[in-house]
Amino acid sequence: MEPPPQDGPGPAAPGDEELIEVVELGPGPPHPDELAQEMEDVDFEEEEEEDEEEEEEEEEEAWGDEDGAGETPDDSELTFARHSASVFCVSLDPKTNALAVTGGEDDKAFVWRLSDGELLFECTGHKDSVTCAGFSHDSTLVATGDMSGLLKVWRVETKEEVWSFEVGDLEWMEWHPRAPILLAGTADGNTWMWKVPSGDCRTFPGPSCPATCGHVLPDGKKAVVGYEDGSVRLWDLKQGSPLHVLKGAEGHQGPLTCVAANQDGSLVLTGSVDCQAKLVSAATGKVVGAFRPEPAAPAPGLGDEEEESESNSVESLGFCSVLPLAAVGYLDGTLAIYDLSTQSLRHRCRHESGIVQLLWEEGAAVVYTCSLDGAVRLWDARAGRLLNDYRGHTAEILDFALSKDASLVVTTSGDHKAKVFCVQRPDR
Repeated sequence: MEPPPQDGPGPAAPGDEELIEVVELGPGPPHPDELAQEMEDVDFEEEEEEDEEEEEEEEEEAWGDEDGAGETPDDSELTFARHSASVFCVSLDPKTNALAVTGGEDDKAFVWRLSDGELLFECTGHKDSVTCAGFSHDSTLVATGDMSGLLKVWRVETKEEVWSFEVGDLEWMEWHPRAPILLAGTADGNTWMWKVPSGDCRTFPGPSCPATCGHVLPDGKKAVVGYEDGSVRLWDLKQGSPLHVLKGAEGHQGPLTCVAANQDGSLVLTGSVDCQAKLVSAATGKVVGAFRPEPAAPAPGLGDEEEESESNSVESLGFCSVLPLAAVGYLDGTLAIYDLSTQSLRHRCRHESGIVQLLWEEGAAVVYTCSLDGAVRLWDARAGRLLNDYRGHTAEILDFALSKDASLVVTTSGDHKAKVFCVQRPDR
């Protein structure tokens, strides 16, 4: 893997400072009898404890002095620290962007205020990791879903639970963009749709394998769902039937990881562990383009290209709203910007570690990425240039959300924290 572009000298890596141990030489080797006598007087347990303490001190010195040199810089404005384990998901309320909901490995979900981190209420009752959470289109309802398939919906104003339902193991969950309708995909291959809070339900049966990802198209009439067997189905939500099915050579050769649609819903982009991103016409269901990363130089220790591609995967993708561009984020740390009009690679932007998710700024050719190294980065998609990066997490970022005006980024991490970053852009 080639190193990421550097705009300037970064912080010194831990261990750059040379550690020197000074050894004092005595007058000569001691007599064996003296050594034996000394050995009898030694308390080995105490000595082991002292050695451990010395090792810890040396480690602390290697990572930074008391003034904080070498510590992870924290660029965030606010840290939400009520979770006691990894925080898996975050969503902002779409109407005001004033509230966030986060869910975590501690089986908890919280609704809290972005301005000061104040907790509004806890979404109680989950008994497994909360992996999905989101607000309805009008911000009046918030839904939480855990791995075991327990879904709950709360009315934000009254903080009361208004609906719950239990399905099989949960893969994804999303609100309809125009109505209080909740969709979810499960490990048994079904896609579910409920009116909330009445609970009217419809299911869309897929193949007998997990429905790994899904997205409701902007018109609210269709949804695209990807499956573990590499197939993709475009569903008519009103009729409950598949409009188009892509499988075999048209589909993917591995489980789907992500799907997205452009602003008018005419194009769908699908991503898979097979490293391909496919561009699909929503009207015809035909594949109109396919993107695959150009093979990079093999990383040290990898025997061949095949081994490298096996460890790579499409993790996230999306469409630019102002230019015919699409962004694809890969597990090997590549952000690829593709030109849709020529179906060619426009830029390849390197990250220090795998990309977890990407988001396009609304109304701008700017892509935001979060990655396993705990950083958020802003990229100028026209030039393929890094605009800024933000750090503060001490573990990988697992999810992030962007406010509508792109002034705030909210991240969640394996360090048990959620953070709010204020985005500074030179052109604003």
